[in-house]
Amino acid sequence: MKRMLLAVGLGLVLCCPWALAGDKEFAYIDLQPKANHKLTDPFHSGSEGNDLSDLPKGEQVFAKVKFKVGDGLIQLGSKRTKDLPDMVEGIEVNRSFVRLHLLHATGYGAYGNEGDELFVADDTPIGEYKIHYADKTTATIPIVYGKDVRDWWDWDKSKAVTRGKLGWEGTNDFAKKFDVKIRLYVTTWENPHPEKRVARIDYLRTGESVCAPFCVAMSTEGTKK
Repeated sequence: MKRMLLAVGLGLVLCCPWALAGDKEFAYIDLQPKANHKLTDPFHSGSEGNDLSDLPKGEQVFAKVKFKVGDGLIQLGSKRTKDLPDMVEGIEVNRSFVRLHLLHATGYGAYGNEGDELFVADDTPIGEYKIHYADKTTATIPIVYGKDVRDWWDWDKSKAVTRGKLGWEGTNDFAKKFDVKIRLYVTTWENPHPEKRVARIDYLRTGESVCAPFCVAMSTEGTKK
């Protein structure tokens, strides 16, 4: 009987996508009201098939973190994409939490050579998430190239980020032509004030690099309504 229960339990661990995330308490932040780009839309250059249509949607686990991937994401602009916003304000949260998890990446990070306009060096700030607590105080989560994210195209077979984690790796029809993989990263922020309710989050591009950051999903851990 014990062997049977052990086998059943092991089967659940292997089959259940939540098993990797353990029994931690996660809740999802809905990005869809602020989404300005669909997973199935071509990114950046507009090349047909250069999209995230292969990214699994719905409730998923990436880097042992639970996320809920919707149809759309938030894409910020850059020097090369003037038609996109530099800031998206008012992503609703309305809860307190211990940690915030971000599934994100950037475009235009792996072009050019050192010294020219298209090159983005490690440790370059490219954006931030601004946390608005209900008591009107704020906190800032910086997005730093090489620490949190790299280009979503692995053009340069680049090394791992130093603060975030590789969350998802896949491909698309356009990337296949160049034998290049695409990827998303997971960044985790420890909330210095987990007792405070967070009202909303703003997402901003910062600095003068060519990077075009985008965020696919957010979730909180240790949530209190």
